[in-house]
Amino acid sequence: MSVFASTDYPLANLMWTMFVFFMWVLWIYLLITVFSDLFRRHDVSGLGKFGWTMFVIFLPFLGVFVYLIAQGHAMSDRAMADQQASKAQFDDYVRSVSSNGNGHSASEIGQAKQLLDSGAITTDEFETLKAKALAG
Repeated sequence: MSVFASTDYPLANLMWTMFVFFMWVLWIYLLITVFSDLFRRHDVSGLGKFGWTMFVIFLPFLGVFVYLIAQGHAMSDRAMADQQASKAQFDDYVRSVSSNGNGHSASEIGQAKQLLDSGAITTDEFETLKAKALAG
């Protein structure tokens, strides 16, 4: 046995091992993608999900590639819809938090400022309206 590892495991073997490992990681990613899409679907019955799962388990390469070919476009549409729904939910949350729970504070203060500038209310009334808007 030599002192140098390169004589026991040549560069070509190292490159091949890295390639095989990369392909294994890619395969795991494909399986996760297919199963996550399959089990998030609402248009497939439980029996249909069971059928696809058995197809992918017993004929893995064929099952995954058939699913990707048959459902690839629909998978991207569902992913896009999920992302849009998530973004809308996040935007609603941000709006609810920024409004302090009681309407839009900034717009209420802006309206009170317009009333103050037009002379409809006094400075004390403006300060009261502003304090109510900020208190939320």
